[in-house]
Amino acid sequence: MGAPLAEARPPIRRRGFFEVRWRQFRNAPRPVVRAVGSSLVAALAGGLAFEVYDVALDRDAALPGGDLRILVLTVYVLAVLLIGSLVTYLVVPLPAGTGGARVTRTPWSAMLGLLAAVPVVYLVLVVLHEILKPLLLG
Repeated sequence: MGAPLAEARPPIRRRGFFEVRWRQFRNAPRPVVRAVGSSLVAALAGGLAFEVYDVALDRDAALPGGDLRILVLTVYVLAVLLIGSLVTYLVVPLPAGTGGARVTRTPWSAMLGLLAAVPVVYLVLVVLHEILKPLLLG
């Protein structure tokens, strides 16, 4: 009656490793993008403020309280973790499905934000401290 389906289909092309990763990067799930984005904004804002403080201390500016880099860095990291977690909790609801289902939030949304904030805060600090600071000190 007809050709079998296996003969009618073209062979499936195997994608390379980097092609698969690029496709995953371009089609990232919205909750993950929101979690990383909120943590990135908080980390950049706080990281720039920390680097300005750090550069001012390296240039021997007389700041009140002396050298409080460890305290400021600790507050910065904790603030980014808290802000990333809170903003993700607010903007990433559970999937509601179709119809008039009620949008709910759970602690898992906050956990997603926390887990996204940990590497983001580290990477922002490394980039700002290793790239931006030498440019500012010139």
